[in-house]
Amino acid sequence: MPPKQPTSLAVQTPSLTVNVTPSTCHNLTLFKDIMSQYRKLDDTIITSLNRANSQFRDLERAGIGKGTVQEQACAHLWKDLVENWNRRTEIVGYCVNVVDQSLEEKRASLANADADPAEQRKIKGVLYAEEVKRNQIHYELTVEKIVRTRSLQAFRSRCKFFEPPLSDKQAREWWEAAQEGR
Repeated sequence: MPPKQPTSLAVQTPSLTVNVTPSTCHNLTLFKDIMSQYRKLDDTIITSLNRANSQFRDLERAGIGKGTVQEQACAHLWKDLVENWNRRTEIVGYCVNVVDQSLEEKRASLANADADPAEQRKIKGVLYAEEVKRNQIHYELTVEKIVRTRSLQAFRSRCKFFEPPLSDKQAREWWEAAQEGR
């Protein structure tokens, strides 16, 4: 049996704190809405880069900042992207575990059910619904890979010379994974 999951996962988007519970994972509409909120930065990456450039250009005019405007804007946006990717990965991983555990519990109850055919049909129906939910949640892993790859392509088109600092291991891992399409 998989290890017991915590009862909730609190994560923070740029504009709100989301408390993800097992019921959140089982409500696909809510789950997809949360994921959509977290993907806004990825969806508006070019606009975000333009805004970051403007912000750092203003700081440069005021004599504040290190490096070029482009370098600062790219580093700032990269940091935000990595934070969002980490948050979404946490949510998807948590929900994958919650739904997988629920599915295993349903399978165990089917195996332990008495020979009553009506009860077994009912459990099989619930099991089928859980499998559909599981497939939907697992599909989010594929969606995440596509979103990260697309975001990285857009990011690299505007930040051609940017490389995450060697000191930031996690950012380097994301960078290399996105480069390889993982």
